[in-house]
Amino acid sequence: MAAILCIVVFLLAPLLSHAADPDPLLDFCVADLNASPSFTNFPCKPTSNVTSEDFFFDGFMKEGNTSNLFGVGVTQGNVLAFPALNMLGLSMNRVDLAPNGLNPPHSHPRATESGVVINGKILVGFVTTGNVFYSKVLLPGQMFVIPRGLVHFQKNVGDKKAVIITAFNSQNPGVVILPTTLFGAQPSIPDHVLAQTFQVDSNIVHGIESKFGSPIY
Repeated sequence: MAAILCIVVFLLAPLLSHAADPDPLLDFCVADLNASPSFTNFPCKPTSNVTSEDFFFDGFMKEGNTSNLFGVGVTQGNVLAFPALNMLGLSMNRVDLAPNGLNPPHSHPRATESGVVINGKILVGFVTTGNVFYSKVLLPGQMFVIPRGLVHFQKNVGDKKAVIITAFNSQNPGVVILPTTLFGAQPSIPDHVLAQTFQVDSNIVHGIESKFGSPIY
């Protein structure tokens, strides 16, 4: 038995050595967004072309546009907006919510999300894979966490505009917004599939689809 265990450990050793993210071999790798990305990262911008400005991002200084169906404006601070995040495994968003605004149910397939309420009164909720719903109303300074891949939302339940800053353990966490994914896909999901899924008439599906001609963010 001991001999078999040693053989198993020997065979698994190469796999275990790659079980965690490797240590970086460079101080930084500012993304060259004009180049094609590899499986996980963008190629590095030549160091000779890197300046101080590459390491600073002012995208969160402006209020997001909330004049849409849900009253939400999401300013993304991922590698596509802030190339210095390339290979660093993190990113952030600014979420602006009008009174009664909703960041609709969505998920991030590549990251866990944490966030801090900056202004306003926010209802935050998520649903587990076992269909258990967790939620709480948060005030400025309070923090939340959404485990990776779980469907969640944020809703402004106060009477003033609200702001949240969120952070992700991915340079590009991705987002799947349920209403636009289901009713705004191009080409569209067949009406009969959606009608059967939600147990409604196809005319209701048509009515919902007409509201989702363009992405929220």
